[in-house]
Amino acid sequence: MPNDDIDTSNLESLETYRSYNRYFRQAEEAKNKRVWWKTYRKRVDIGLPYCRPSRTKVVKERRQAMSENKRNVELERASRLRTLKIPLDQVQETWEKTGGPFDIKKLADHYGVFRDLFPMAYFLPQVTLRISYSQDTDGQVHYGNQLTPTEAVSAPRIAFDAEENSLWTLLLTSPDEHLLDNEAEYLHWLVGNIPGGAVRAGEELCHYLPPFPARGTGFHRYIYVLFKQEKPISFREDLRPSPCHSLVDRTFKTVDFYRKHQDDMTPAGLAFFQSQWDQSVTNTFHNTLNMKEPVFEFIRPPVYHPPQVKYPHRQPLRYLDRYRDGKEHTYGIY
Repeated sequence: MPNDDIDTSNLESLETYRSYNRYFRQAEEAKNKRVWWKTYRKRVDIGLPYCRPSRTKVVKERRQAMSENKRNVELERASRLRTLKIPLDQVQETWEKTGGPFDIKKLADHYGVFRDLFPMAYFLPQVTLRISYSQDTDGQVHYGNQLTPTEAVSAPRIAFDAEENSLWTLLLTSPDEHLLDNEAEYLHWLVGNIPGGAVRAGEELCHYLPPFPARGTGFHRYIYVLFKQEKPISFREDLRPSPCHSLVDRTFKTVDFYRKHQDDMTPAGLAFFQSQWDQSVTNTFHNTLNMKEPVFEFIRPPVYHPPQVKYPHRQPLRYLDRYRDGKEHTYGIY
């Protein structure tokens, strides 16, 4: 343990530092010394290796771009007249290539994605996933945005940048949805051996199942994880029956799946959204999963009123108020 080599019974015999510089130097050496208690709770990076660009090159390119912009007469005039338009597509592309993966990792840590899917591990999402459930921007999956189960009722369109001969595996899971085991997940979609970026051309191991957050359990996380394969993989043990409407067959653990294939695949991309109960979840439980819908909140029944009688006897003066249509009363207003 730390400071085991210090004899606390005879502190006067300890050598003094005599100067702050000597103390600072020895403190830095002690801080950088490799000891077991510093690595006991350390997380492991299981992602693709990140090649950090040269700081000198980045600063040089930035200064060159700034000097070119200052010499651009049309750009200066548009800025002065407040008609300058910034292309957001280029801003998005620059962000994805520079600080985007680090921002996504921070968001994933904030939402507990790595903690629940890959205990004691993490990765840097270097491949950007573009997932859309609809034609407009409202149905896109980002990093923790909210979508309703109705919006995510069918499989989305997925795109990502990939080499021509590369192979990928796409996974959709929910760590908050399991009804019996808090440590388990429900598998919503699994596609392996995806050639390039064509998800539809991959091997569908488990067909898509829409989100079904139980009523009264709040928001659930639904996480897309993209793995890059080193070679074609045989997913015979991970193949589910088609159609797979059994929650027992869909019980899943991402960390066990990764450990099984960790020699042949590496996590590279990440996207996730949140969803809570709406009316389509009832339809999923009854018609798709063929089971009763679990409810974890009290549904207050409507107030019971006995049938109205034409001549109420010994009833209060406001007897008729309970049989009105619920609209605001207008009697007595002149």
